[in-house]
Amino acid sequence: QVHLEESGGTSVQAGGSLRLSCGVSGYSYSTSPRSVTWFRQAPGQEREGVAAICTIGGSTKYTDSVKGRFTISQDTAKNTVYLQINELKPDDTAMYYCATDDRRYCYLSLIASVYKYWGQGTQVTVSS
Repeated sequence: QVHLEESGGTSVQAGGSLRLSCGVSGYSYSTSPRSVTWFRQAPGQEREGVAAICTIGGSTKYTDSVKGRFTISQDTAKNTVYLQINELKPDDTAMYYCATDDRRYCYLSLIASVYKYWGQGTQVTVSS
């Protein structure tokens, strides 16, 4: 069974930085090509895909609104995907989730309905 667990969310001041972690288990991370994607959801808004990474090769994709401030990366030895967020803004306040799927190829989709497995989320709150 695939399991994802996010951590690293906290309350920060605008302009600060944060690194979120997503631990992935249940498949061979370093030999099975899959997409792992970070989403965020603010109260009253739809879940938004922000960044995706391929477990093999490390190809990445970002939504336009976060390019230059968000960086997705991975440590294949730790089966962990990271999301570095710099220059935090109050609009970044949201629950952040990571997600993956059973399909063994990297499609780097930022669409929530594509993904089968989700973590429980980690809250990021940015104050001005």
